[in-house]
Amino acid sequence: MSLAEFDSQYRNNSKIVCGCDEAGRGPLAGDVFAAAVVFDENTVIEGINDSKKLTEKKREKLFDEIKEKALYWSIKTASVEEIEKLNILNCAMLAMKRAVEDLPVKPDICLIDGNKTPELDVKAEAVVGGDAKSQSIAAASILAKVARDRYMLEMAKQYPQWQFERHKGYGTKLHYEMIDKYGESPIHRPSFLKKYYAKLSEKQQKNR
Repeated sequence: MSLAEFDSQYRNNSKIVCGCDEAGRGPLAGDVFAAAVVFDENTVIEGINDSKKLTEKKREKLFDEIKEKALYWSIKTASVEEIEKLNILNCAMLAMKRAVEDLPVKPDICLIDGNKTPELDVKAEAVVGGDAKSQSIAAASILAKVARDRYMLEMAKQYPQWQFERHKGYGTKLHYEMIDKYGESPIHRPSFLKKYYAKLSEKQQKNR
């Protein structure tokens, strides 16, 4: 079954099928992004897949094609401040809820990537591995990922010493080196660094 066919099976009972996914749950810095996408039943976009399986160049190309060919699309975020207050899982759900509610139409069903759905006032179904099964979820994963990567490039201009353009906020060796050198930037997620600091402290005590 193709990704477009996967969505089509829901159209027997639901006219407006929306796919939703998030990007940025794992990084140590930056907002979490989510997107919602609605296609008409005849739209098939070649090459759409889980955003993590695509090259950056391919994602960028598909980003424009998805926005052009989708009936409706929306990209929303939850902030670092919200992540610290509510935790990352709740904020991923919040960003997805915002994206769905920002659509100019109310979907009949929302297909949500993963095993949990946000609190929506429309029917929602969790689809594990949905970004590799559903065209609308895969499209949402691409919109969310590209939008977040672009945001991190903007953050790199504001906070150049952390080199966000190179790691997009993920916990790479380089990123940890920059944190060791410069401390936290205003867009770091302090709760995500607690374990790292604890390990660092333990290591320092051992080396005394």
